[in-house]
Amino acid sequence: MKKFLFLLALISPFCLRADYLLVPMDYSQSNHLKAYGVAYWVLEHQVDVEWLLNYRGGSFMMRYVPAFEQELQIRGIKYERISDGKSTEILAYVTADDVNMDAVKLEKAPKIAVYSPKNKQPWDDAVTLALTYAEIPYDVVYDAEVLDGKLSEYDWLHLHHEDFTGQYGKFYASYHNMSWYKDEVKSQEATAKIYGFSKVSQMKLAVAKTIKQYLSEGGFLFAMCSATDTYDIALAAEGTDICEHMYDGDPADPHAQDKLDYSKTLAFQNFQLIMNPFQYEFSNIDANVGRRVPEHMDYFTLFEFSAKWDPVPSMLTQNHTRTIKGFMGQTTAFKRQLLKPEVLVMGELKSYKEARYIHGNYEKGMWTYYGGHDPEDYRHYVGEEPTDLNLHPNSPGYRLILNNILFPAARKKKRKT
Repeated sequence: MKKFLFLLALISPFCLRADYLLVPMDYSQSNHLKAYGVAYWVLEHQVDVEWLLNYRGGSFMMRYVPAFEQELQIRGIKYERISDGKSTEILAYVTADDVNMDAVKLEKAPKIAVYSPKNKQPWDDAVTLALTYAEIPYDVVYDAEVLDGKLSEYDWLHLHHEDFTGQYGKFYASYHNMSWYKDEVKSQEATAKIYGFSKVSQMKLAVAKTIKQYLSEGGFLFAMCSATDTYDIALAAEGTDICEHMYDGDPADPHAQDKLDYSKTLAFQNFQLIMNPFQYEFSNIDANVGRRVPEHMDYFTLFEFSAKWDPVPSMLTQNHTRTIKGFMGQTTAFKRQLLKPEVLVMGELKSYKEARYIHGNYEKGMWTYYGGHDPEDYRHYVGEEPTDLNLHPNSPGYRLILNNILFPAARKKKRKT
């Protein structure tokens, strides 16, 4: 209430003048990533934001308030102060039937949760790095919070690059003697015991199913890197032991592959498990298996969708370029032949039949998978220095992440028939 009264006091003297602030998101923008943060900040102050799809790179427009202008200046974001007449002209232009543009009203700042171990730093994951840099608030939840039913408190959930199969990222061969690896095993085994599970893989399956229930009830799910394929693998392998003895104390089921149930997954089907416990891969979903893409050719292309008739993928692909520099991860990209027919590919490296950015629906909810670990770190290794987003304020790869964060705030205008 105090925030609302404070904002009302700021707005009231300017209501009659009704100027607007336009935040362009084309190549002229000085800091694309922080622009998302200001859009979120304005929503927190209970003021709507117009997201102008395909207009100057997916620009934002909001009512003029001195505090908003000051915040744009503080964060180093390019903006234009425009008249009420100019804003009306822009809205008329983008909503015209003969242009592939539209205006989507953002109405409420979504409450954001990141599923991540509590000891991880913001720079351990591209999404938490983006949120921190853009100054967008989020809560960290992990297995205990998920199993305790806390997900209902959130509009949007990101899965940190987790291993939902219970194999601790298949880091055993390289890192099982490292203290951080031992600490992770000890911590997850302790949590599993508290919640009555004899194995971590059983707990992770319960977490995955709870997340799926959250999705079915209208939640928004976003995942990158190994959280994408291991999530679907865990769902498909329900009731089947796919972990070797160094991960759960007993051997894997030798017939595990034949027992997978692809009807339970969100995105993938007909994939083959990689059962070798010493191989740093989970399945052939990941295009990294046998990948031969030279770094100088590793660029993927975003599809262009109809802003008026396909607003969801249009929002998720807003950018100032359609060509995105590729980047690797434990799961780098998805083999197109293993996608379910209903999955929408939004970005691909066509010549290598790789899907990099995909989307789908599950009951009342929506999910998005994004391959790779860090859009500005081509090959990320354990223990590397974190990416400094001050050096990449206009990163098109990071913009895709932030599109997803604002997406739940959108309400599509009803169109005349």
